[in-house]
Amino acid sequence: MRWDVHEQPDRLFAATGGRSRAYTEFDLVSLVVSESEPAAGMAPEAVQILRLCRHPMALVEVSARLRMPVGVVAILLSDLLAEGRISVRHPSSGAGGGGSSAPRGVAAAPARLPDTGLVREVLVALKNL
Repeated sequence: MRWDVHEQPDRLFAATGGRSRAYTEFDLVSLVVSESEPAAGMAPEAVQILRLCRHPMALVEVSARLRMPVGVVAILLSDLLAEGRISVRHPSSGAGGGGSSAPRGVAAAPARLPDTGLVREVLVALKNL
């Protein structure tokens, strides 16, 4: 599907209800999973997200597949999270623990950056190889 360059800003404005920021902060690689099927009367973008995320999918991949800016997708995901229609697994929740899905309307904390000292030690070790 191709969008007219002049038409897209209006469509994005309508899709987000005029908001420019999500209520929830997401990491770009947060995994999004649908928790329900699309319902009648839902916005087409929300329906697309729920169908795409039947299996875990990163926020950036959802954005790419919808051909929408990451910020717009984050706003839509924030709404779906608040409605309990999706769960989000942040990178900090780890792969082995099954992930900590956020409770309804609340997202887990964004991934933490590694300790600077540890990063320096790794860099020194790599240089010494």
